[in-house]
Formats: sequence, structure tokens, C-alpha cells
Amino acid sequence: MQCAKNGQLQPFLHFAQCILLYLLMFGATDLLHHYFKTGNVYLESLISIQAMEKLSLQYRSLANNNLQSLPKDVFKGLDSLTNVDLRGNAFHCDCKLKWLVEWLDKTNATVEQIHCESPPEYKGRKINSLTAKDFDCITTEFAAYKSLPYQSLSVDTFTYMNDEYVVIAQPFTGKCMFLEWDHVEMSFRNYDNITGTSTVVCKPIVIEKQLYVIVAQLFGGSHIYKRDIFANKFIKIQDIEILKIRKPNDIETFRIEENWYFVVADSSKAGFTTIYKWNGNGFYSHQSVHAWYRDTDVEYLELTNKPHLILSSSSQRPIIYQWNKKSNEFAKHTEIPDTEDVYAVKHFTVKDDVYLCLTRFIGDSRVIKWEGGSDFREIQRMPSRGSMVFQPIEINNHKYAILGSDYSFTQVYHWDSEKGMFVKFQELNIQAPRSFTHVSIDKRDFLFASSFKGTTQIYEHVIIDLSA
Repeated sequence: MQCAKNGQLQPFLHFAQCILLYLLMFGATDLLHHYFKTGNVYLESLISIQAMEKLSLQYRSLANNNLQSLPKDVFKGLDSLTNVDLRGNAFHCDCKLKWLVEWLDKTNATVEQIHCESPPEYKGRKINSLTAKDFDCITTEFAAYKSLPYQSLSVDTFTYMNDEYVVIAQPFTGKCMFLEWDHVEMSFRNYDNITGTSTVVCKPIVIEKQLYVIVAQLFGGSHIYKRDIFANKFIKIQDIEILKIRKPNDIETFRIEENWYFVVADSSKAGFTTIYKWNGNGFYSHQSVHAWYRDTDVEYLELTNKPHLILSSSSQRPIIYQWNKKSNEFAKHTEIPDTEDVYAVKHFTVKDDVYLCLTRFIGDSRVIKWEGGSDFREIQRMPSRGSMVFQPIEINNHKYAILGSDYSFTQVYHWDSEKGMFVKFQELNIQAPRSFTHVSIDKRDFLFASSFKGTTQIYEHVIIDLSA
């Protein structure tokens, strides 16, 4: 007589053989008292509650029932068991059965050898020989947390006065909106804003505990603001030369030795991608690295411990510049071959290896690996019609690459260390995303996703135990 069909427990098949299993499943073992045997399952008749403490079950058999799994608490409270028979079942050895492996390792009861029927990689394996480490039951998910009622382009996070902040560029309202984390309410709230016109990038930089914000605008020029802690507001301290920066598209901040810099990628026909250096009182033009090429993105990274810049342009392949210590300037080093129409380049590392995510609006976006010198090797391609952002992000040792699209769902990829490449992980519904930023605070992790055509989205990165 079987209590299961197709691996699922079946009620009412045979009262004497099945009632014990169901009572065990629902924690009603304290209602069992007198033994009697039907087939291979021992059953106790019901007794009064006063007799519960005298209960002492020693032998249990769930053999030959074609079970694929067992409820986690099926043996809970049965500390007096001396023998358990689980043979003749078709156990599926996945995370739902991890508890059984752990129980077998701890129990003093004698359990006959049982085997995995599936999945294929475990078929025929002795369950008694498995360990908890054989099961990878921890996964993650980006769960919807909050929607902010405005469109946005850039999103950046920064640490200031021992706290975490987020700044969001709103192109249609012309604002840099600052958010702070409320440690009591455990939520994000408005902190302050900088009002301008057609704001495309709000880039924070903290120098010697002083907060500055570079505000890039399509009209009305770009400016630099300083946080005045006494007046408790942002004050404009500097204009960025409009003859060089006509149509800013991206800003990157970085530090070389003791000096702070920022670089603005200019996408106009007559503009100059320009590096600015901090001189103690303000930022001054340090170097124009790419004139008249309509640059769309700039990325700072270190290769072989040397500072580099990668400039993406609508008119040529991405160009890599290397820092020259003698001249204290960047010099053209090489270009990334066979990579036309790249809108942006972002980098990530795996151990000591450097990889690049190349965003393409038309065609496939790509992941390539730097092999040293001027050599790059393609790792994989992702279909990406309408993509303007392909952002690698690392959260608690999980590496992701998030590929946005103006025409379809945003694809989240997760790095598979065994395959050495990204695998599909999750889809997010974001309208025309332009940037993704990881914010970590109070032992929680959030993903901010800007949206050029919809609402700005916040997701929480959650850890899920599939064996729970």
C-alpha cells in the first residue's frame, strides 16, 4: 500500500498505513500511543492527552511509498527513535531534502542506506553520504521596494558625515534630488535638492570631509556646488567653462596619488572631453583629452596598477588612455578592436582579471576580458536592442551585470564562476533605464534604477534560503 502517487503524499489511501505519516507531518505525534502494525508502518492508537508524556516511538517505516521528498518536521520530537526505514522511495535530492541530510548526520537512529533518484547529477548517490555542503541553497532576488514619482538619468551614492546618501538627476524638473536613510523609520526620505535646468548628471565628490557636487546641464551651463554645513544648504562656488563643456553626457571622479580629479565626457560636435583638477580652492581645467568626437561615456579604472580612462564615442571605437607620471596627463594608449557603435564601457574584476561591459544601442552588447597590453578576448554577447546601460554591480560577493533596454525588460545577469561568464538571472520592468547604483546601509542592500520615461525604481537585494 502506498501513501504517495507521483511523488506526492496521498490522503485516504489506507488509514492504518498512512495516518501515522500525516500525524507526524502535522506535529501530532503526541496523540499516538499503542503500537499496532499494518504492512510496514507502525501505528499507535489515540490516547488521552495525559498519557502523551509516556509516548516513546522507536521504529518508523516509510519504506516503499515512492516519496520524492519528506516534510521538514516529520521526525520532530521523536528523539527516542532507534530505527528508521526510508528505503524504496524516489527521493529528489534538492534543497527541500537538505534537512534530511543534516538530520541523518545528527540522529542516533539506525537508518538503512537510501539513494537519490534525481536530479541526474545525484542519481544513485547514497543520501547518507551527502553533506549539507553538497547543496547550494542560497539564492538572491531583486525585490521591488519603492517607486519614486519622477523621471531620472543619473543615480549616484556617496558617504558624507558618516552616513550614506543618494543623489538623483531629474532632467525634466532640472533638479539634483538628494535622499538620506532614516535609521528609525528604515526608509529613504528627501534630504535636499539643487535646482537648475535640464540636469543630466549630479556627481558628488567628498574632499577632506567637504562635499562638492558637479551639476552637468544641457542648457544654462554646468556648475559646481559646495555643501555649507552652517547654512545647511548647497552654495554654487564655480561655473564650468561653457566653451569646452557644451553637451555633457557623463562625469567620472577619481584620485591619483594625492590629487583629486573629475572628467566630463562631452557629446557635442564642438565640445571637448575635459579633465579638471582640484587645487585646494576649486577645480581648474587640467587636460582636454578628446576634442570633437562626441563622447558619450567615460570610465576610470586601473590596469596593472596604472590609472586609465576609457572614452566611448558615437564616432569611433572606445579609446583607452594611460596616465603618464612625467607629464601628469593621460596619453592615448590603444583602442578596443572590433567594437563599433559602443555607447558606454563599464568595468568589473574577478580576482585579478579585468572585464569590460560594452553597451550597444544597436546590435549585441558584449563582455570582454583584458588579456594584457592591447589584447582583449570576447567572453559573451547579449542581445541588447535599445540599450544605453550595461552596468556591472557587486553585492555581497554576488556579481551582476544589468542590461537595460528602451524596448523590453531589463535583464539581470549573474556571474557563474564555474562557467566564467554571466547567466540569465532575473527580469525587471523599468522604462528606459539609464543607470543603476548599489546602496548598502544598515545591513541592507538596495538597487536604484533611473528611468528616463517612467518612475525611478528602488529594489531590495534579498537573500533566499531554498532549504528553509
